[in-house]
Amino acid sequence: MHAVLVASGAPFITEQHGVTTRAQALTLMTRHQLYRLVASGRWARPARGVFVNHTGPLTPTQRDWVALLASPPGSVLGGLTALGHDGFTAFTPRRPVVVAPMGAAPVAYDDLDLHWSVHLDTRDVHPLRTPPRTRPARSVIDAASWEDQEKRAREIVLSAAQKGIVVPRTLREALARRGSCRRRALIVESCLDAAGGIQSLPERSFDEIRREVGLPSPQRQAVVRRADGRYYLDVWWEVLNLAVEVHGVPHMDVEQWDGDLKRLNEIVIDGRRTLVFSSYAIRRQRAVVIDQLRRSTS
Repeated sequence: MHAVLVASGAPFITEQHGVTTRAQALTLMTRHQLYRLVASGRWARPARGVFVNHTGPLTPTQRDWVALLASPPGSVLGGLTALGHDGFTAFTPRRPVVVAPMGAAPVAYDDLDLHWSVHLDTRDVHPLRTPPRTRPARSVIDAASWEDQEKRAREIVLSAAQKGIVVPRTLREALARRGSCRRRALIVESCLDAAGGIQSLPERSFDEIRREVGLPSPQRQAVVRRADGRYYLDVWWEVLNLAVEVHGVPHMDVEQWDGDLKRLNEIVIDGRRTLVFSSYAIRRQRAVVIDQLRRSTS
């Protein structure tokens, strides 16, 4: 009787994948009926004031709904959890991530990572999507800023852009609204990489490395002409027979990646020694870049 009642009279339970609050459930049944469902083992109560219409293992979506409904009013899913509901599954959080309004009290529920924010209006929270969550650009910025490892933070930004979850413009807008945050400089660099590839690499960064190694000024974007077309070298020292390629974004597009590999092979076949670095390495792994440049010219 209760299953029929819930299925026919509570569209919110269907939308919430069988998860409901006490207040929602009491619009369909009495308090006595609700707690009889729990006592009889037909429903579970994983958090205070939150119920699930079965007692088996929670699905990932149900787990997110439980965390959200157990959080303070006005809370939304955030970070990688929100991105998962927008189709970005390259990274999976250990626990559901929830963003609560600043000043809200902590909750007595352990299976979530709770953050607080003063920026939860419709510019950063989609007004219609369920479960309620931050917009993709805001989710990406938050996820990157909350990461312990800067390499993973960068990968989140680049991967989301590559997969079309966000575009660099919306990332920049979300970052501007977000204000001061952890790893802001790295996030800005990653947004530039996602937008411009090699053009985003600060020339000054590579020149500092070049001067430290003691190399002369190189030719940039040198044209290599071949019978089957022409290629461009990011950096080229003819006197050293050395080319350097800088990749702004690791390719997930197989066709583009395959084309780049073929281009590099042609450069090597022509007899040009070639080193390949990421823009991340140029900016943040300078010791490795310097060491490899020195050994290639010694």
